Amino acid sequence: MFDRHLHVWPPHAPRELTLPETSLYANLSASAERYPDTAAIIYYGRKLPFRDLKTQVDHMAGHLQQQGVQTGDRVLLYMQNCPQFVIGFYAILRANAVVVPVNPMNRHAELDYLIQDTGARVALTSQDVYPNLVSFLENGLLRHAVVATYLDYADPATDLSLPDVVSEPRLAGLGNGALFWAEALASAKQPGPHTVGPDDTCVIPYSSGTTSNPKGCVHTHRSAMATTVIGSLWTIVDHDAVQLVTVPMFHVTGMQVCMNNSIYAGCPMIIMTRWDRFTAAELIQRYRVTNWRNIPTMVIDMLADDQIERYDLSSLEAIGGGGAAMPRAIAGKLYDMAGLRYIEGYGLSETMATTHANPPHAPKAQCLGIPVIGVDSRIIDLETGEELGPNASGEILIHGAQVFQGYWNRPEETEAAFIELDGKRFFRTGDIGYYDEEGYFFLVDRVKRMINAAGFKVWPTEVESLMYGHPAIQEVCIISTPHARRGETVKAVIVLRPEFAGRVSENEIIDWCKNNMSAYKVPKLVEFRKELPRSPTGKLMWRHVQDEENQAVGRASGDT
Repeated sequence: MFDRHLHVWPPHAPRELTLPETSLYANLSASAERYPDTAAIIYYGRKLPFRDLKTQVDHMAGHLQQQGVQTGDRVLLYMQNCPQFVIGFYAILRANAVVVPVNPMNRHAELDYLIQDTGARVALTSQDVYPNLVSFLENGLLRHAVVATYLDYADPATDLSLPDVVSEPRLAGLGNGALFWAEALASAKQPGPHTVGPDDTCVIPYSSGTTSNPKGCVHTHRSAMATTVIGSLWTIVDHDAVQLVTVPMFHVTGMQVCMNNSIYAGCPMIIMTRWDRFTAAELIQRYRVTNWRNIPTMVIDMLADDQIERYDLSSLEAIGGGGAAMPRAIAGKLYDMAGLRYIEGYGLSETMATTHANPPHAPKAQCLGIPVIGVDSRIIDLETGEELGPNASGEILIHGAQVFQGYWNRPEETEAAFIELDGKRFFRTGDIGYYDEEGYFFLVDRVKRMINAAGFKVWPTEVESLMYGHPAIQEVCIISTPHARRGETVKAVIVLRPEFAGRVSENEIIDWCKNNMSAYKVPKLVEFRKELPRSPTGKLMWRHVQDEENQAVGRASGDT
């Protein structure tokens, strides 16, 4: 068992934990009984108490069962952040079925793949993305869809700025096989007995699929419960907390750290459908938000405007995130403004979110943190599989209760994803990292993202982190490009801060890099852009940028 980190263990957190032998739905049932009048959700001014949340969940579960959903069936949950996502998630579980969370940016080909792969025949969706499902209802791949209208759950008298998608009134009508959300609830159907337990399948989030079709990660109620309970203990999310939800709940971070933690603790979650820095600041100020899990780009965006200083953010007690390293300069500005250290963490769809997190009392910058409660993590050599010691880079392995059961219908890939070490089954993350003398883990990069420049291994994440030290750089993505002598070399695609646009040249960036990093890491090419592509979770889509470069180079070489 890895124990190098125990000397910095959070004083308030247990080292081991016995998980509840229940389904996730039991958490909602308990909170509704304990705190019936507490607002479970606050959505653009409207509050939904735990009592009413449970009632609506049960009625939607009854409707799903009336539509033929049986134990173990997969049901698509396809919408943006909204109260109906929470209701739908728990209704599917209450119906003894399995949640398949769907990226709301997915379109026909992606939906067709998910429907065929999971065998889902029913979908809970929203009217902004419902048109993408119509053809599947018409051809019989889907037999039923319940369609939500975001505006139904917002306060019509709110003074908050509503995103366009939330302002849209209910559609005039739906096609065959579809029913409005409000109509499904109005039938007030009661579900049959709740029979699933900790070892039944709960949710199948899909991996990003950057190199092939995405893979479904099979999680039981037990593995989902693990990060729910562990997360609430690590950052002290209790009944008195107030959580701001700005990361997508279809992704495991928003699903677990925001939604399921709040349900388990019985505390309010303030849900935003679309990111807006001023709305977020107003919500923090108005509802005295204590916990905000985000992605670094949201903090970067919020602190980029001096007007944010008009808002009172003093209620915040815990702020952190993952998916990308927080630039040191931004972390420093956050501390100066709010007196808070940004707490970074690490996890994957295969681990139902967090496996590593910084101890709140002793965080390190640009660091994954230490293995959390019950997690054993190691580093192994990429070629030999030998376990490595401190400060040696290799593949990160994870053993813990939150690790998935395997990839849906992919036994060979499941087998390849695990390795046995010291009699334990460890998940091979595909991430390259190392740990220091104190047991803190650091991410170097993805195995498949490494750039081989004349025999030197260049890890783009490391170069990006260094380049954020340049005052003119707002965002940067490091990719590879072919090079006649070096095989491939380093290219930086950069978004400049507005005040530096047109005032900084490519050569000035390269010269700065020469003075601040090893020669083999220095970008040989620089390209300025107005923006970089991002996923719905806010992650930089480096694969998309790399593919654009590959296509451009291919066209160029074909023309010569």
